[in-house]
Amino acid sequence: MDYRKMYFQLAAKVADAMDILSKAQEEGEAAFMNGEPFPELKVIATQEKNRDSE
Repeated sequence: MDYRKMYFQLAAKVADAMDILSKAQEEGEAAFMNGEPFPELKVIATQEKNRDSE
């Protein structure tokens, strides 16, 4: 068996898969950023307690 050839074929397939996943992530992020805002979501600011004073 030619393990070197098998290794490089595997590495190429892994690189292809990473490219596909990266592109899908970018498209999903772009769709989210360009989409309608979600009126049901609220941003709530919280104030941290100073734990040193306890």
